[in-house]
Amino acid sequence: MTEFDPEQFEDKYANYFPELQRAYKNAFETMNDAYDSQLIHGIDQQVLNESEPFYEGDGEFRIELPEEPYERLTAVVVDREKFEAVLERYLDEIEAELRRVFEFED
Repeated sequence: MTEFDPEQFEDKYANYFPELQRAYKNAFETMNDAYDSQLIHGIDQQVLNESEPFYEGDGEFRIELPEEPYERLTAVVVDREKFEAVLERYLDEIEAELRRVFEFED
């Protein structure tokens, strides 16, 4: 594991690509086991594919989504309320995985 450096995270794809892939993959697997796999695949491929993780400091991350995430989802029919609830849970899972991968928590 490469030691985490907040300044290097600004160029995250050059410096931390394998760690980012691992965090997103772990979150995907957790969500896919707990929710409708079609919905999770749709969110993964049509919303999160253009998301951007940012380091906020103190071991916290946030995920910036592309504009109009609900409208991007065309592969699955789901009402907005359910979509937003599942997406929020998915983002929490990605952020938790980022903390684990970068060893901010055990």
